[in-house]
Amino acid sequence: MHAPLKPVETTPADASARNAPVGALRAFLTLLVVAHHAALTYHPYAPPPKAFAAPPILWTAFPVVDPQRFGGFGLLTLVNDLFFMSLMFLVSGLFVAESLKAKGPGGYLKGRALRLGVPFVIGAGLLAPLAYFPAWLQSGGAPSLPAYAQAWTRLPFWPSGPAWFLWVLLAFGAIAGALDKLFPRLIPTLGRWTQGAARRPGRALLVLVAASALAYVPLNVVLPFGHWTTAGPFLVQTGRIGHYLVYFLAGLAFGAAGVGRGLTDPQGALSRRWWAWQIPPVPAVIAAVAVFIVAFSPNPPPKPVLDLVGGLAFVLACAALSFAVLAVFLRFVRRTGPVGASLQANAYGMYLTHYVFTAWLSWLLLPQAWGGLAKGLAVFAGAVALSWLTTMALRRTPLLGRIL
Repeated sequence: MHAPLKPVETTPADASARNAPVGALRAFLTLLVVAHHAALTYHPYAPPPKAFAAPPILWTAFPVVDPQRFGGFGLLTLVNDLFFMSLMFLVSGLFVAESLKAKGPGGYLKGRALRLGVPFVIGAGLLAPLAYFPAWLQSGGAPSLPAYAQAWTRLPFWPSGPAWFLWVLLAFGAIAGALDKLFPRLIPTLGRWTQGAARRPGRALLVLVAASALAYVPLNVVLPFGHWTTAGPFLVQTGRIGHYLVYFLAGLAFGAAGVGRGLTDPQGALSRRWWAWQIPPVPAVIAAVAVFIVAFSPNPPPKPVLDLVGGLAFVLACAALSFAVLAVFLRFVRRTGPVGASLQANAYGMYLTHYVFTAWLSWLLLPQAWGGLAKGLAVFAGAVALSWLTTMALRRTPLLGRIL
């Protein structure tokens, strides 16, 4: 039987030191998102541009396609796709228990609606159409805003770009608020359970893998590869919705023990043996990549077998990569300097705005003969700098300053 949670007095310096790894991890994941979108333009298997409304509408993932490619970006985006959005949901869940305790379900949901709902409307309603205008141009569309607007409104759905993450996170927040309202003792109980993850992170990993497999593998077997559900601007990768919810709830459970305690304790076993946690992702990622290669081979195995094996490889690689990255940040991040603090403070706005810059910079660099690697690095660096500066400016405004 676990002892009840006891309040621990901490100085501001102690709290900052305990929160520093998670804050740095969140900023790092934002940079991975920017890198992912910068690399897709130069992906070795990026599809050629097609008519704007011709199915499948692949320009929503590849707004600009450059004939100059770089093979390494194929591996980067594949490995990224195995874990980075899942870990974003887990990190987002870490602070939910603390917010619910401080504000109650009603206050928490009101804050989430402002923090996530308003940016989603701006992201889907303004930034996404702006980011996708180069896709319209590359498909042969006229450089005319009225012509683009007419074509956009005739699409079968409203592409929202990276803003899809915000509405899904808002929906998950509503689920967390409902659980806290209906079962007020649930989250404190989860906190008592997850305190032990500081000593036994391996057990936490196995539980996460099992829950993720139950949520993901059955859907992966029955759904078409890469299927997305679309309803207006509300987009989500159908097969991963349950998996993402598992990671968000896992973050909530780990955060219920206190951020900087339990699994996220900088002095815990995950941090102390960080080097050992870099080993499990290697075979897991190799297996996931192998399944992907076999799936697109001339004679792939039957679909049910491929989907079952691929689904299991995905959940194993996702959990192993997530714990490996978390272990590194817990071990090596103790404090944040001025640049790191600025990056963390502006990471949310960078996530929201970067897609405009990756798309337009990729479009502007099309005539240059630099090669895919150089162009990808230039787009990444430019998008980071421009989205960073833009967010810093937006945060000086009264309303957006509160939100961002």
